[in-house]
Amino acid sequence: MGVRRGAITLIVNDLLERHLLVEGAIAETVRGRKPTFLYIDSRGRGIVAVDIRASGTFLMLADLSGKPLSGVVRLKTVGEPCGLVAALAPRIRSLLADHPEIEVCEGVGVVVPGMVEHTTMRVLHAPTLEWRDVDLREPLAVATGLPVQIENSGRACVLAQAWTVRDGVADAKTDIVFVSVSDGVGVGVMVQGELLRGSHNIAGEFGHLPLSLDGPPCSCGANGCWEAYVSNRALLARYFGRSGGPGAAAPTDDRAFTVEDLVTRARANDARAVAAIETTGHYLGMGLASVIKALDPSRVYIGGEITLAWDLVEGRLRAAMAQRALTPAAAETEIRLVAASEYPRLRGAAALIAAPAFASPNAWFGGSVANRKQEPALI
Repeated sequence: MGVRRGAITLIVNDLLERHLLVEGAIAETVRGRKPTFLYIDSRGRGIVAVDIRASGTFLMLADLSGKPLSGVVRLKTVGEPCGLVAALAPRIRSLLADHPEIEVCEGVGVVVPGMVEHTTMRVLHAPTLEWRDVDLREPLAVATGLPVQIENSGRACVLAQAWTVRDGVADAKTDIVFVSVSDGVGVGVMVQGELLRGSHNIAGEFGHLPLSLDGPPCSCGANGCWEAYVSNRALLARYFGRSGGPGAAAPTDDRAFTVEDLVTRARANDARAVAAIETTGHYLGMGLASVIKALDPSRVYIGGEITLAWDLVEGRLRAAMAQRALTPAAAETEIRLVAASEYPRLRGAAALIAAPAFASPNAWFGGSVANRKQEPALI
C-alpha cells in the first residue's frame, strides 16, 4: 500500500471498531511480536444477491465474502419492472426469514443484462429484457426496506473476480476482462484496478459489436452482433435450425430445453449438438480476438453454461483467435473458466454490497454513488 505501519494500525483499528474486521488466531513466529490474523467479520451478516435474466431471475443469500449461505432460488422473470419488484420482494423476505441466523442484511445486490448509469443506477437499456430507462432500485428498496445496488452483470462479475477470488488480480496494474455468456453476452473490464465505464456507461459492450452486418438479428435491434452468434439463445437456435433473433429458443419454463441438455446430447455423440457447440466456439474466439485487440488484457475470464462443453469449444476458439490475432502473444492470452456452478453473476451481485465498505469508491464505482456514504480508500 506504500504507507507506514502506523497508518495500517489506524486503518485496522477503524475497521475493528466498525465491526468490519475481527481478530482471529495468534500466529507463531521465530522472534518478535506474534501477529494476529484478521478476518472479514461476516458473523450474523448477509447479502441478498439477485441475478435478473430474460430466462429467469435467481436469488441467493451470501456472506460478506460472497460465499453462498443458501441454495439458489429461481423465479420467472416478469417483463414489466413493477411486476418484477412485486414478485421479487416477498421472495427476498422469505429467503431472509428462512435464515434467522442472519441478524443483519447489509443490502440487496442486483445484476442486470444491460447498461446501468452508475450514479443513479437506472437501467438505461437492457435489450434482452426490452427495458429502457428503468428505475428498479428505488421501488425495490421501498418494497424490501433494504439498501439496493444495481450494476451491469459483466462489470459485477469482474468486480467479484478481483474482490472475492483475487487469483492473481490483486495487483492494481493487472488488466482483466470477464465475458459472461448467458441469454446475452456481458463484458466487464478492469483496467489498472478500476472498472471501465466510459462517458455514457456503455464501455465494454463488446456483445453488441458486429461480427457481420448481414448476420442474424440481435436483441438490441441491430444485425450480426457478437451476442447474436454466441449467446445461449443463439446456440440453441443454431441447434434447432431456427432464427437467432430476439426470443428465439428462449426458455419459457423450467422444462424448456437448455444448454445443459444440449451439452448432454453432445456428450452422447449427437453430431448436430457437437457442431452447434463447436461453431459457437469459433464465433466466441472471433469476438475475443476483437476484445484482445482493443484492450490487450493480462487475462480473460469466461463464465456461463458454455463452459460445460469447454473441451469441445476451446480448440475452435483458439484457432479463431490465432487467425485474427495481431501477434502470437495476443493469440496466447490466458483464458480462465468460471464454472456456472460458481454462480459468478450472483457472486458479482454480492460484491456490489460488500466491496464498497472496504475499498476506494473510485476503484470499484468510478466515482460517487448516489445516496451512499463515501468510504476512505482502505485496500
